[in-house]
Parts: sequence; structure tokens; C-alpha cells
Amino acid sequence: MPEWLVLSLAMLAACAVVVVITLIRHRAASEDEDPSETPDVIEYMTMWIGVVYAIVLGLAIAGVWEARSVAQEHVRAEAQALHEISERVRVYPADVRDRIRADVNSYVGHVTTTEWKSMADDGRMTGRGDELMDRIRVDVTDYRPRDDFEAQAYQPLIDQVTAADQARSSRADSLGATMPGVVWFGLLGGGIVTIGMVLALQIRRTPRELVLAGLFSALIAFLLFLIWDFDAPYSRGVTASAEPFHNLFPGVGD
Repeated sequence: MPEWLVLSLAMLAACAVVVVITLIRHRAASEDEDPSETPDVIEYMTMWIGVVYAIVLGLAIAGVWEARSVAQEHVRAEAQALHEISERVRVYPADVRDRIRADVNSYVGHVTTTEWKSMADDGRMTGRGDELMDRIRVDVTDYRPRDDFEAQAYQPLIDQVTAADQARSSRADSLGATMPGVVWFGLLGGGIVTIGMVLALQIRRTPRELVLAGLFSALIAFLLFLIWDFDAPYSRGVTASAEPFHNLFPGVGD
């Protein structure tokens, strides 16, 4: 099911629940009930519950957005390190240079096609990607420099291989959801309490109040969906992209 459809259904469901509860409560209310006589303490509590919940939502959104940004940085660092390897081997003999560049391109092509799809669909890396990274490491580390000029390029190449491998490991660590289950419990529970307090204000079924109550509940549903969408950096709507690989290795994997 498309994520935009999930979002639309969630917002419509939130609106419908609030409107239905309001109408049922209005019909069940006694004839002498006066909605204007809501105790001041309930209005005060509703205000502060809304403020606290808004802060929690803001922190949650900032947290998942930061996790997504970090995940994108891992991709950028990995692509940049591989690009440096491909460029720095120009001082090596043609056969060695071409072999390393071919292995780097094979790795990039695998990551941007097969592995990226595996990350999005299954939430895991591929064994083939590990094999291709090991091949690059072997290509670089097993070469013996023939002169001082090549020896000066050898250690920086080793450092770039290490950086690429570390970025790959960090990318693997960022695959899963970043929000713990207990936080989701608090977010969902807080949303229910916040909307429940609005109902406690004894809103009537006038069109204006029903529209405002529906919009308020839809807004909370949208923000919760936004947090869920950002929560898995590589597998949901607004995800970290493989754009750094495409920019540094144009044509590879297309």
C-alpha cells in the first residue's frame, strides 16, 4: 500500500473517530448539561498537556530527522572514500590501476542496485557486497609499491579503504528503526490523552467545533506518520538516497 494512502487513511480515521465520539457524547448528554461550564482546571490541564505533547513530538521529529541525516552522511563518506581510491590509484601500473577501478565500480554498481533494494525491502545488507569490499581491500593491500612515488600513495589508499569499510559498517548499523518501542508507546498514548482532553472540554457538534476537532486530530496523525516515515532511514518514504554514489560514479549501476 502506498505511504501517501496510509497517511490519508490515518488522518481520515483520526478525524472520523473524534467526530463520531463527539456526536455520540452529544446525544448521550443530559438536557441540562451546559458545555460552557467546563471547570477551569480542565482547560488548564488541557493546555499544558498539549504543550508537553507538542514538545515531545518536536523532539521525536528532530531525533528521527537527525538519524536520517547521519545515515545519509554514512553514504556520502563511503562514496567519497571509494572515489578517492579510484582516483589515487592513477600512480599504479595500468593493470593494477584498471583492476582496482573495475572492482570499485563493481562494488558501487552492486550497492546502488541490488544492495540498496535489499536494504529497502528486507532491511539488511548483502553478502555479495561484503565480498566485493574485501576484494577491493585485497587489491590495495597486497600490492607492493615499486618505488618511492608509489609508496607515498600506498598508505593513503589503505586509509581510504578503511574509511570506506567503516562507512559501510555504519550504514549497516543504521538500517533498523531508530525509535524504541517504549517511545512509540508514549507518543501514541500521549496522542490519545491529548485528543481525549479536547473531548473533555465538552465540545458541541457545531460545524466549527467539529471541523477544528477533526483538523487537530488529523494534525497529530500526520505528525506521528511523519515520525514513522523518518524512523527507518533507508526503507521508507523520505529516505537516505544513493545520490552520492551516482554523482561520483556517473553511469555505474545505471
